[in-house]
Amino acid sequence: MCFDYDAHPPELPADLRLPPLAGGAPSDRIEVTSSDGTLVSAYLAEARADGSAHARVLIFPDVRGLYPFYEELADRFAQAGHPAVAVDYFGRTAGLGPRDDTFEYMPHVMQTKLEQVEQDGAAALAALEERVGPGPRATVGFCFGGLHSFLAGITGALDAARVVGFYGPLSGERFGVPSVKDEAVHMRVPVLGLFGGDDAAIPPEQVAQFDASLDSAGVEHEVVTYPGAPHAFFDRSFAEHAEACEDAWRRTLGFLAALG
Repeated sequence: MCFDYDAHPPELPADLRLPPLAGGAPSDRIEVTSSDGTLVSAYLAEARADGSAHARVLIFPDVRGLYPFYEELADRFAQAGHPAVAVDYFGRTAGLGPRDDTFEYMPHVMQTKLEQVEQDGAAALAALEERVGPGPRATVGFCFGGLHSFLAGITGALDAARVVGFYGPLSGERFGVPSVKDEAVHMRVPVLGLFGGDDAAIPPEQVAQFDASLDSAGVEHEVVTYPGAPHAFFDRSFAEHAEACEDAWRRTLGFLAALG
C-alpha cells in the first residue's frame, strides 16, 4: 500500500494556484466506457481558469485504484489550471467504485493488464477532452500508477506529450508488464521521474539505470531523488518531507507548463 486511505495530497504552493472561477469549476465522479465495453470509474476536474493552453492530465493512481486522495489530487491540478481525470483500474474485476478502506485491492491489481490499463486511460482522457476540448496530453502516476505513466511514454498508446512518475517501480515483473529500467531506451517523450532516497522498493542502482537508459533514448528528462524520503512521500501528513513535496509540485507543474 502507498498512502493510507484517509491521506491527502500536499497543498499547492500559493503562488501556483490560479484565481478560482466564479462559482468554482465542476468536478464529478463519472463512468467511462473502455474500448472493450467495460465500464470504468473515473473522477474529472475541470480547470478553474481557461485551460485551452494547459495539459490534459491523466492521473494513474497507486495500487488502491481510484480513491479520495486521487480525486483531491485531480482538483489540485485543476486549481493550477490543468484539467485532470483520475482513472480506476478495476472495472473488470471489482466493478465500479467508490470503495472504502476494507477493499482488498491486491488481487485486483494482479489481474490488471497493460493494454486494458491503457484502454481505460484512453477512455478517461476522451471524456476529459469531450468536456474541456482537446489539448496536449500528459500522464502523472504514483507507485503502480507511476509505472504505467512511464510505460505510456514508451508505448505511445495514450498520445501523451509528457509523462511524470512518482516512485514508479522500475522493474515490472511483479505486475506482468515490461521493466521500465530496461525499456526506457525506447522512451518517446520527455520524462520527469521523482523518487525517494529511502525507498527500499526502488533501489538507487535501478534509478541510475533508468536515468542512463533515458540518456540513451535521447529524450528530455529529469530524474530526481529526494534524500531521506520514503516511498509515497508525497503526502500532506509527512511534515518532515514538506520541502520535498513542494519541490515535487513545482517540478511537476513546471514540466507540464512547457506544453502550454
